Amino acid sequence: MEKYLLKADGKGEIDVNGQLFPVGYSLSAKEGMGQSFEINIRLLAPRDWLVKRGFDKDAVLITESGARIPVYHGGGRLYVGDSLSIELTARDDSCTSRDDLFRKYPEFNVSQAATA
Repeated sequence: MEKYLLKADGKGEIDVNGQLFPVGYSLSAKEGMGQSFEINIRLLAPRDWLVKRGFDKDAVLITESGARIPVYHGGGRLYVGDSLSIELTARDDSCTSRDDLFRKYPEFNVSQAATA
């Protein structure tokens, strides 16, 4: 079983072919190899909005802090018969310290302050 050290939520926008839509997203961080952290990013986007904008398999999440993170749909091409909400995910293992993690993902700072 995976042990997540931190979880946080944020509000941002998804960019598909230059068109934006507001979305909520969730972040979870767990310890990786050595001093690194593995961050999983998850959001749900409306299927019809994605299809109408020519979504293929990836888009860009614009986070609260303005970071642009590529997010992907692992289920292949979207069709009108698919679920109304489509899950898009990303994984980032570039954070090599807690300071790096909090700098890159300030959403974790907010969630930690709320639980303190």
